[in-house]
Amino acid sequence: MSSKPTHTAYVVIEPKEGTDRKAQWHEVGAIWAHKNGTGFDLVIPAGISVSGRIVCTARKAD
Repeated sequence: MSSKPTHTAYVVIEPKEGTDRKAQWHEVGAIWAHKNGTGFDLVIPAGISVSGRIVCTARKAD
């Protein structure tokens, strides 16, 4: 793995139908691309329970 993650993993909770609310995005992990370019490692810290829709997006430059 490289030293910096390339993507961030979020659990997305959709609002109930009929409400004006937006989806809630909760960061749950970091993703590193494999050196050979054929896969990824998703690292979720201990103590985080994950279920539902997971979205992975490229990290924004700081």
